[in-house]
Amino acid sequence: MTEATTGAIRGTDKPGFDRRLLPPMMLGSVLNPINSTIISVALVPIGVALGAPASQTAWLVSALYLATSLGQPVVGRLIDLFGPRKLFLLSTALVGLAGVVGTLAPNLGVLIVARVLLGFGTCAGYPAAMALLRSEAERTGRDSPGGVLTALAVANQTVAVVGPLLGGVLIAVGGWRATFALNVPLAVAAVLLGLLRLPRPAGTDRPAPRGRLTAQLDLPGMALFAALLLFLMNLHLRNWYLLVIAVAAGGAFAARELRAATPFIDLRVLGGNRPLLATYGRALVAYVVAYAFLYGFSQWTEEGFGLTPFHAGLVQIPMFLMAIGVSVVSGRRPGVRGKLLVGAVGQIVACLVMLTLSGRSPLWTLLLVALVFGIPQGLNNLALQNSVYFQADPERTASSAGLLRTFAYIGSMVASSATAASFGRRVDTGGMHHLAWVMLGAGVLYLLLTVFDRTLGRATTPTAQ
Repeated sequence: MTEATTGAIRGTDKPGFDRRLLPPMMLGSVLNPINSTIISVALVPIGVALGAPASQTAWLVSALYLATSLGQPVVGRLIDLFGPRKLFLLSTALVGLAGVVGTLAPNLGVLIVARVLLGFGTCAGYPAAMALLRSEAERTGRDSPGGVLTALAVANQTVAVVGPLLGGVLIAVGGWRATFALNVPLAVAAVLLGLLRLPRPAGTDRPAPRGRLTAQLDLPGMALFAALLLFLMNLHLRNWYLLVIAVAAGGAFAARELRAATPFIDLRVLGGNRPLLATYGRALVAYVVAYAFLYGFSQWTEEGFGLTPFHAGLVQIPMFLMAIGVSVVSGRRPGVRGKLLVGAVGQIVACLVMLTLSGRSPLWTLLLVALVFGIPQGLNNLALQNSVYFQADPERTASSAGLLRTFAYIGSMVASSATAASFGRRVDTGGMHHLAWVMLGAGVLYLLLTVFDRTLGRATTPTAQ
C-alpha cells in the first residue's frame, strides 16, 4: 500500500478512500473510450487516404472490439488473481506501442493490427479501477464513495463525447495519423502514474495461482468465443454461413465453459446471478444504439451532410455538455432503475428524430439529435456500472467489470457491422435511416429489458463520502 494508506490504517480515525489513486484509475479507464470515439471522425479521411470504402474501414472499429471482447474477461480475471498494478502497467505500455504502429502504418492492414493492439492494451484500465474500488472498500471498512464512481463515469462520458471533436482537431492539425500518435503520450503518462501511485500488493494478498497460466486463461474457450463473434462482425444475409459457424461455436463454447475448471466466461456464475446477466444484456443493446450513432451519424454528417471532420466533431458538443451535466446531477442519487428508464426513452426519442433528417435539414436539427442523445449517454453507463458493482460477487469484481465491457463491446461490434451493412460503399441519407431503424429496435429492446426487471430496485448508488 502507499504511505498515506498505511498511515490511515494505523490512525485512530476511520480511513477514507485514497484519492491519490484517482488519476491512474481515471486515465486508465478512458484509454478505450478515447480510441473508440476518436476514430469515428477519422474513418472517412482514412478511407480517402488509403482508398478503402466504408465497408472496409469498419474493420478498424470491429478489430478493436474483437480484441477487447476477448481481452477484458482475461485481464479482469488476471487482476483478480495478481492484483491491478502489473496488468495495468503492461497493458498501458502496449497502448503506446500501438500508437507508434498506427502512426507509421503504410496500409489498412497494418492499421487494423494497430487497432487490435489498442484493443488488448486498453483492457486493464476499467477492471483495475473497479478492483481498486473494491480493495479500498475492504481496507477502509466503508463502501466506495458515490463520488468516485461518478468521477469514473463522468471521465468516460467526457472522453467518449469529446473524442470526435478531439479527433477533428487532430486531423485538422496533423492528419488522421495524429489520432494514433496521441496514444504515445497518453500511455507514457498512464505508466508513470501507475508506477508512482498504484499500490504494490502484499505477498500474502495475491497468492500465485496453482497450475499453468495457460490453463488459467482457457485458450480453447477464447478461440470458440472468437468464432462466435465472426457473425457479429459480418452482419449480412450473404454471410449466412457465418451464422452456422456462430451457432456451432456457441454450442461448443457453452459446453466447454460449463465443464472448464477455469472458464473464459463462467456461465455457471451468470446462470446463478440473473440480475447481473440482465445488466449485461442491457449493456449489449445500449451500446448497439450508442455506437451506431457515434460511427454512423458521424460518417453521415461528413459524407451525407458535407461537414469537415472538425465540424462533425463540433456537432456532437451538445451531447458532451448534456451527458456531463446529467452524470453529475444524477451520479449521487440512489437507485438505478429510474436512470435506466429515462436513458431508454432518450434513446428512442433520438432515433425517431434521426429518421426525420436529410442532407437538406437545417444544422440545428443535427444539434438537437446530439443533445437528446446526451441524456442516455449520461445515464446508461453510470447506471450499468453501479449495477455491476452491487450485483457482482465481491471476489470477482474486476472480472465482472471486465465482462460488462465485453458485452458492451459486443454491442459495439454489432453497431459497427450494422453501420457497414447500412452504408456499403457510399454513406448517404437512405443508409443513415436504415441504421436508425436498427437503433430504434435495439432501443425498444433496452426499454423492455428494464421495465420487466424487478431486481433493479435493490441496486442503489453508493452514498457520497
